[in-house]
Amino acid sequence: MGARKKISAEERKQALKSTYFAALRNVPTSPRKMRLVADLVRGMEVGRALGVLKFSNKEAAARVEKLLRSAIANWEEKNGRKAEDGELYISRIFVDGAATLKRMRPAPQGRGYRIRKRSNHVTIFVDSITNKEN
Repeated sequence: MGARKKISAEERKQALKSTYFAALRNVPTSPRKMRLVADLVRGMEVGRALGVLKFSNKEAAARVEKLLRSAIANWEEKNGRKAEDGELYISRIFVDGAATLKRMRPAPQGRGYRIRKRSNHVTIFVDSITNKEN
């Protein structure tokens, strides 16, 4: 590995040590449906966001709730202490498209209609509110 590449890799590792996130890959729901849930909790304090997700009727909300709990646990693990009420908030959440499965469905008069079964990737970043003010 070259010197410049090694330096940039070390900088990336240091940056990752100060970020707290969780990622969920290849979720078998469409990105559009998942973005509706992500928009509900974007920028919220985590306790309030967990309440919103728990009582949401959307199927994707249960997956995002579990992912948010994982991000909180990652924050606690890196900081070596439990998160207090009102201390953490969702700094960033985004949904990216993943692989699409292409399928065929029989249609009238010998035709076939294309079915696209979409999937997505979700990433949640949490941060403490004291870092938000600085």
